[in-house]
Amino acid sequence: MNVAVIDYDAGNTLSVTRALKKVGARVDLTADPERVAAADAVVLPGVGAFGDCMRKLHERGMDQACHETFRAGKPFLGVCVALQVFFEVSEESPGVQGLGILPGRVVRFDVGDLKVPHMGWNDLTLTRSHPVLDGLDGEAFYFVHSYYPEPKETAVVLGTSEYGTKFCAAAGRENLAAVQFHPEKSSLAGLKLYENFLDWARGL
Repeated sequence: MNVAVIDYDAGNTLSVTRALKKVGARVDLTADPERVAAADAVVLPGVGAFGDCMRKLHERGMDQACHETFRAGKPFLGVCVALQVFFEVSEESPGVQGLGILPGRVVRFDVGDLKVPHMGWNDLTLTRSHPVLDGLDGEAFYFVHSYYPEPKETAVVLGTSEYGTKFCAAAGRENLAAVQFHPEKSSLAGLKLYENFLDWARGL
């Protein structure tokens, strides 16, 4: 199982790569869209601002590679800000178009006296079953973010968490699944998620 990790200078790229290798993946960390196209499965990491991520993806032709991965039906996993860029737009970067694979927008936390960004461990509550999240309902994951997606369709929400408000922490459709938290910083539960992704990828 050859897993391409899209390299576009995201801060968590190496930790995502190490976690995938730890659960047995053969990882190709690549900035080449053609190598992404040749992979059996694809992971899009992400740290930082929505607009910066989209700019870097576009500069490397990786925005098109993401669309082609989805259209080809290949198992596709997004991590952290990658969840947000799969949506259409974000309050963080007005005027910047996201990948638009998932319908909806990304909004900033409005949680009164609670600190933003939201940083720390929060439980994941599954809203529908998905192979990537199998056995992880109620598990705690590590979050660092100021924004979260508001999907137009509740059917794409896979899981929620709470920080002053209930928010979408995992979403997906068809061959795509994405999570707001950092599995690679989430101990055994995070490794289980990457293991689930590999199992799902082998079955698709």
